[in-house]
Amino acid sequence: MPRLVLYTFGVLKSPLADPAPLTREFYDRGEAVYRQIGRHPGYLARAEAADGDRGVLFGADWGPWGEFAVPAWYGKGRAADTTALAATLSLWTGPRAAFDAVYTGPHREALNRRYDWFERSDHPNHVIWWVSDDVTPTWQDGVSRLEHLHAHGPAPHAFTFRHAFSPEGTPTRTDGTGHDH
Repeated sequence: MPRLVLYTFGVLKSPLADPAPLTREFYDRGEAVYRQIGRHPGYLARAEAADGDRGVLFGADWGPWGEFAVPAWYGKGRAADTTALAATLSLWTGPRAAFDAVYTGPHREALNRRYDWFERSDHPNHVIWWVSDDVTPTWQDGVSRLEHLHAHGPAPHAFTFRHAFSPEGTPTRTDGTGHDH
């Protein structure tokens, strides 16, 4: 049975290592959000560094999720003390489950604060696509599909919740709101 991949990417206003209250708040809230999402119906797995180092993205061992990668437009630091981004890569049973996890509960509350933490961008902040049940997506897959979405718009290869596609490539709706996310 096909599984849905969700890749998210955002550039933070301050490095993750910044001790300022807003950065600490983002990090602390993020851990609670991850715990909640991990219990959400339809959640299957997410990329986690094998060594569990907090704040280390580049150079961490991500196991089957591959080497950590970022879109070409990310221009900030890559060391543990300068990295200023938040990225996720997760597997879901389908778009409705992922949409509900992202746009309800603690994650919805965090989204309402996103401009306190993240720079505004003309680039998409998420991309979704289907994989077969024997595939573990990589960080590079997420980057490639997000860049494809930015350059070409939604297609079965790389799409959004608002402009979703079935595993067969048929256009479908996930959110029902009419708003772009």
